[in-house]
Amino acid sequence: MSDLAYVGLGSNLGDRLAHLRAAVAGLGELAQVEVAAVSAAYESDPVGYVDQPRFLNGAVALDCGLTPHDLLARLQDIEQSRGRERLVRWGPRTLDLDLLVWGDRLEDTPRLQLPHPRLLERDFALVPVLEIAPDLRHPVTGRSLAEHAAELTGGSGLRRVEPISP
Repeated sequence: MSDLAYVGLGSNLGDRLAHLRAAVAGLGELAQVEVAAVSAAYESDPVGYVDQPRFLNGAVALDCGLTPHDLLARLQDIEQSRGRERLVRWGPRTLDLDLLVWGDRLEDTPRLQLPHPRLLERDFALVPVLEIAPDLRHPVTGRSLAEHAAELTGGSGLRRVEPISP
């Protein structure tokens, strides 16, 4: 195993908490991946396409021996196993798994960007990661994610709900 990868979890269709828990279980079953930490679930308003139900969000830290592109493919497999359909950008979904930060790695390809390009704009992504990695720094800005979170305005109505791990 090598670096810690941080993955954002989201769901706003069906049993949202069950989808998040299934994602964590699925991640734990992957070869060369160990779930190191899991945040609580946070409820938030939708962003972008707003005419849809509220989301449950969370984050996991993974001790991962895969490449970023291999992990991304596994994340998409888990999404599909929970009925994910990509019909509308930022639209409703049973499960959304986003690779947010992976150590100091930088990636900019059509398929994958590390760190996630909108991480610093979204309290529903930052706050769960901060819960499990309070000292994490952004690999491009060099500043702590806590500093970035403190600067956010116009939040998504974020509220902590309950643990994702049963």
